Amino acid sequence: MKFSLVFFAAALFGFIGTAAADTTDSKWQNQVVIAKQGGHCVDDPRCFNRYHPDIPTVARAKPGDMIVYHTRDALDSDLSLDSVADDVTAVDLNLVHPMTGPVHIEGAKRGDVLAITLVDIAPDEYGYTVIVPGFGFLRDIYTEPYLVNWRLTRTHAVSDQMPGIEVPYEAFMGSVGVLPGGPEVDTWLARENALGAAGGIALPPQPVGALPSAVCGPQGSAKDKCLRTIPPRENGGNMDVQQMQIGTTLLLPCFIDGCGLFVGDVHYAQGDGEVSGTAIETGAVVTVTTEIRKGQGAFIKGPEVEGGSQIKNMEPSKFYQTIGLPLKTAGEVPAPHTYLESEKIKNLSNLSEDLTLAARDALIKMIAYIQREHGLDAEQAYILASVAVDLRVGQVVDVPNYVVTAVLNEDVFAK
Repeated sequence: MKFSLVFFAAALFGFIGTAAADTTDSKWQNQVVIAKQGGHCVDDPRCFNRYHPDIPTVARAKPGDMIVYHTRDALDSDLSLDSVADDVTAVDLNLVHPMTGPVHIEGAKRGDVLAITLVDIAPDEYGYTVIVPGFGFLRDIYTEPYLVNWRLTRTHAVSDQMPGIEVPYEAFMGSVGVLPGGPEVDTWLARENALGAAGGIALPPQPVGALPSAVCGPQGSAKDKCLRTIPPRENGGNMDVQQMQIGTTLLLPCFIDGCGLFVGDVHYAQGDGEVSGTAIETGAVVTVTTEIRKGQGAFIKGPEVEGGSQIKNMEPSKFYQTIGLPLKTAGEVPAPHTYLESEKIKNLSNLSEDLTLAARDALIKMIAYIQREHGLDAEQAYILASVAVDLRVGQVVDVPNYVVTAVLNEDVFAK
């Protein structure tokens, strides 16, 4: 009896025989890894920056596989912790956005819906937020380049350019989507061309810097039909929806067999609106898993999201809120309204049922509050608004003055 107890104890604590493997060696996941190659998208056969159904897939995965995407920052940049504002002017916007993929999902057909669950995002150690002249919600006010370099961990982002600020880690995929089919390319190009002809902002195909070059470049087989990645569309893409956090499931209709799933443009943190034009941009390792919902493309025509407590968990413990109305100075035509070419708009100080103007009003008030109460300068306040202020619709019924609020997460101010 005594010997048996000693033997049992020794075996239990690994003193007898060959040591058993620990839990690290017990595996169940089937991983499909799409790793980066080279310094930039142009060096990487697994990277592209336009949308077209002829872009070849770089891997295949089954529903339930863990698909691991190694992604690049949104600008495919050379920015680093040592970069300065002047470096922003060297960024080539023709290279936006580098996407990793696409991946063929086995069994998925046109007309199905692909359910993509975000499992994990491991961010790089460096991220940035910039003001690019001519871009952003207040591009008519903030006309000079500006750069904030962030040091990233799995808890907070901090920056020498933003002393006293700690932005919590709330990472999501700024861009995630599926490839369009031929009919979608034709339809989307036609409507965007019509908008451009009316004076609106529409980005036509641009072969310069386009990848893959064999399809979308200056000599590419579809150079005049490769869609830019900047606007989101029914295939997802650059949606910049921060509530698509780890644990949520994105639903996208499939337009080609295999869907062509891609990921890129990870945001370490962002406020609703991404008002400066950038969030905390970074490269990352993103893990997703997929499920095919057969035939659901008949009624799910664009991106939809399933989630749980993620929205609640993102809410601040302390906030400050400004209320925006569709008001402006008489004689002013705000940048988003210039394409309308309306003398009525120019001479009015109050527009009717205008959420864009209400959002602008709320944001300008919020920037003034941040400057006044927290001592940041105008550019710092605009950057902070881009990463930690949520623009929210208050109401869309009290005509003529719809309400948009700007909500500042005051938890970002280091205690």
